[in-house]
Amino acid sequence: MLIAVGLGPGDSELLTLKAVRLLKEADKVFVPGEVAKKIAAPYRDDITVLSFPMTDDEEYIRQCMDENAEKIAPAALNGLAVFGILGDPNFYGTFGRLCKILKNKYPEIETQTIPGISSITAFASVAGISVSGGFSISDGSKKNAKILLKVREPQKKAEELREEGYTDFVLVERMYMDGEKIYRNNELPEKSAYFSVMFAEK
Repeated sequence: MLIAVGLGPGDSELLTLKAVRLLKEADKVFVPGEVAKKIAAPYRDDITVLSFPMTDDEEYIRQCMDENAEKIAPAALNGLAVFGILGDPNFYGTFGRLCKILKNKYPEIETQTIPGISSITAFASVAGISVSGGFSISDGSKKNAKILLKVREPQKKAEELREEGYTDFVLVERMYMDGEKIYRNNELPEKSAYFSVMFAEK
């Protein structure tokens, strides 16, 4: 099994208890670079550093992804492999691309992600600001997704978003709490709990 663990924004004390436990329990720990290694180092001293280049050369990126997948696969096939990644594994990270390669070559490898504090939320603490209304996040590319909090009428909201060109929807209700539910597209309920988050994508 391969689990991607969020290492947070840069402080070794800003890891979750679950992330620390998995770093300690894993048969093998991999990280994408020396910065990630330094963050995880207080919890593990035999970390394997992989090369994930910061470049626009897609061919070179794919080559490195393939090489890294081959290094991770044996550990994930025979035990628990942990991939520690800066911030949160599912926000602007390399884990999604790595998973696609592994799934193609080794479909028997199970994957999972453990969230970490992302730069998006850590920024507010460092900057000393409070964000209480809607805001937009972009890496400079075309915006094709939205995340909405406290969605009380998911079906109605999805219909509004379809008029803007959004076609795929996921609603998570009461995440990590008792009664957690995940709804997709046509499964969206008419009403949902206060603790609900909707993801919409074009």
